[in-house]
Amino acid sequence: MAGDLDIITIGRSSVDLYGSQVGGRLEDMGSFDKYIGGSPTNIACGTARLGLKSAVITGVGDEHMGRFIREQLVREGVDVTGVKTDPDRLTALVLLGIRDRESFPLIFYRENCADMGLTEADIDEGFIRSARAVVATGTHLSHQTVEAATLKALRIAREAGLRTALDIDYRPNLWGVAGHGDGESRFVESAEVTRKLQATLHLFDLIVGTEEEFHIAGGSTDTLKALRAVRAVSDATLVCKRGPMGASAFEGEIPNSLDDGQTGPGFPIEVFNVLGAGDGFMSGLLTGWMTDTDWPTALTYANACGALAVSRHGCTPAYPSWDELRFFLDRGVQRPDLRNDAALEQVHWATNRKGDWSDIRVFAFDHRSQMEEMDGADADRIAAFKGLCLDAALAHADGRAGHGVLCDGRLGADALHRAAGTGLWIGRPVEWPGSRPLRLEPQVGPDCGGLAEWPREQVVKCLCFAHPQDDDAMWADQLATIQRLYTSCRRNALEFLLEVIPSKVAPMDDETTATVIQRIYDQGVFPDWWKLEPFRTEAAWTDAVTAIERNDPRTRGIVVLGLDAPETELRDSFALAARFPLVKGFAVGRTIFGQAARDWFAGTIDDATAVQTMTERYARLCDIWETAKQDARKDSAA
Repeated sequence: MAGDLDIITIGRSSVDLYGSQVGGRLEDMGSFDKYIGGSPTNIACGTARLGLKSAVITGVGDEHMGRFIREQLVREGVDVTGVKTDPDRLTALVLLGIRDRESFPLIFYRENCADMGLTEADIDEGFIRSARAVVATGTHLSHQTVEAATLKALRIAREAGLRTALDIDYRPNLWGVAGHGDGESRFVESAEVTRKLQATLHLFDLIVGTEEEFHIAGGSTDTLKALRAVRAVSDATLVCKRGPMGASAFEGEIPNSLDDGQTGPGFPIEVFNVLGAGDGFMSGLLTGWMTDTDWPTALTYANACGALAVSRHGCTPAYPSWDELRFFLDRGVQRPDLRNDAALEQVHWATNRKGDWSDIRVFAFDHRSQMEEMDGADADRIAAFKGLCLDAALAHADGRAGHGVLCDGRLGADALHRAAGTGLWIGRPVEWPGSRPLRLEPQVGPDCGGLAEWPREQVVKCLCFAHPQDDDAMWADQLATIQRLYTSCRRNALEFLLEVIPSKVAPMDDETTATVIQRIYDQGVFPDWWKLEPFRTEAAWTDAVTAIERNDPRTRGIVVLGLDAPETELRDSFALAARFPLVKGFAVGRTIFGQAARDWFAGTIDDATAVQTMTERYARLCDIWETAKQDARKDSAA
């Protein structure tokens, strides 16, 4: 653990398989999007996105889906100390769909699943005491073993003076009072469920539920009577969620109207998907609660997070970051279908990207035509050489952060596939080499549909030769291709790197690249990364950086390319580029591999020598970049 925690949630985790098609039966779904799920897991992620230090206690299987949950939690910034890997049970699965505005079918695959294997022995007292609050959900009170684990965590929390909260999270079929096909059902009366819940309600400082959930907790379908029944056994603040009417908080006696509770404003938005919206609501509410805001403010956060959640596909992926929440509250609802609000979606995308790439050194061997033109090269030998390039990148990176590769999928597929999961940043080109106007590799497809087959960790890299002097027809053609590509990147949750090299088209001045950049933004395209040639003047860098930051203050940044320059020239260009914090690193190829490739294709060096040569050259460039950054920091501090 990295320091004390704000909250620990405990309970369900699952892999959610969301039907990709909207408006059809679950029976007819042809494909699914994979997310993490389960109420406590969603809440841990949602609060982490909003800035809390969050952890979850749950169980996952010792298999691919269990590893997916654990790794995704880490990517979301959630502490996984309490995530148990169960060697005997499988990770829970949930299949979900969006049938229409009122129907959201789902099937739970949770029979003896890993998170139901939690026991009291899995609750570490020191870990519980490291937090300021413990958040439980009702499902894990439904079975004797996991109930015992949950109650132990709550007892420790109460003894330590921690805050405790309950999301009632009533799922009738998970309590055994509805069938497997009734996963969508949110309320079935059950005196036994009411008895079990009421036996634990005194353990909480905050209890949250929908009206139907308070009906089961209070044993009455009259909401006010149910709330009073809960109040009779608990002094907790009760927060009743009321759908489009927002929510009401009750700290003391229950009044005669739900409208008389403390409230926050609701938001007039279009409902797209209610699944997981309650967990988004809870994330916002807990953020307010744990930062000691008043209840109207906490409920404002909660209602806004819930509104954003019901507007998008998926549960955890739909939840906002803190910056996004503030943007939404400050700007207000511009259109009711929030998922189609381009400015809001850009903030959502940019503030929820995973991975810290604030410093990046990329070995680029995505070259295709340049290698094909070398003596002794053919497709098979080029593929083999690109494998050696990857070996060199991995040898220098040695598991350290901040390293990456650019590799193509046509001639370098084997190396590209092997790079997956190594921790390297991975960029993959889509442009047809040398094309102008811009054309794409055939595998990408005329509608860019081929990107649906790409792993999510790969960054889509596109080189466009553009210049302000291009005529209108050239600009229209190239911008249309870039727009189509960018749209597909967003649809497939792939980051987009755009490389522009105006100097290959016509002479440049200090404003040339900045002008090209502005034309791209004017098209509504927001690259995650820019790859720019090494400018010779500070003014050119200033103009380019200003154009990017003016249009997209949340961009990942810039990498500077090499253009086959010798190391001495790159030393000078790196020194200039490093003065600008938006330049995060370099992406250089031929300076590293050029001579080794010619020698290897000619048969004058063997594999080991080629790898050693490229490793050393890559290492020297990394050292040159690091020195440039250090010198820039010294100059800035002086």
